[in-house]
Amino acid sequence: MTTGHVLMGLLAQGDRHGYDLKRAHDDQFPRARPLAFGQVYATLERLEKRGHAVPAQVERVDGPDRVVYHLTDEGREELHRWLDEIEPPSPFESNPLAIKATLALLVADTSTARSFLQRQRASHLDAMRRHTAVKTDPAASLTEILAADHAIAHLDADLRWLDTALERITALAKEIRP
Repeated sequence: MTTGHVLMGLLAQGDRHGYDLKRAHDDQFPRARPLAFGQVYATLERLEKRGHAVPAQVERVDGPDRVVYHLTDEGREELHRWLDEIEPPSPFESNPLAIKATLALLVADTSTARSFLQRQRASHLDAMRRHTAVKTDPAASLTEILAADHAIAHLDADLRWLDTALERITALAKEIRP
């Protein structure tokens, strides 16, 4: 996924300037890493060079002028092409939790690794409770609910992995010290 495609998706909803795009991104994807203003404007320049977005007008407000961008037909076609692509699962495991748990076992002993996994499990359960509170809040927006559902599903997968890792470490400890 590229920031350009995300901004084109937001522009597909209507013309906007960079400040509005940043706010819309942060509102629509509340659990994603917020976009930096510099990233938004650099991406808009690239979209303009590729013919995917064009300046439509300049708004004069208190402060600097704001260039309002419009998604071109070519930009709309690229957005639909991108949306039509299947997002493949990552071929690499770069989960910091799995790496840290493995290193805890390799560097320390089974007791230390078990302690780490138990504390990590408690932390994940706390996070699940926070996300559940968000998604059950009557004032929650659809985007907040979807983001919370996604986070809960990932946390649940991590919890299953933590439980399996705890079982394996416990079994290993029994083999080492019968």
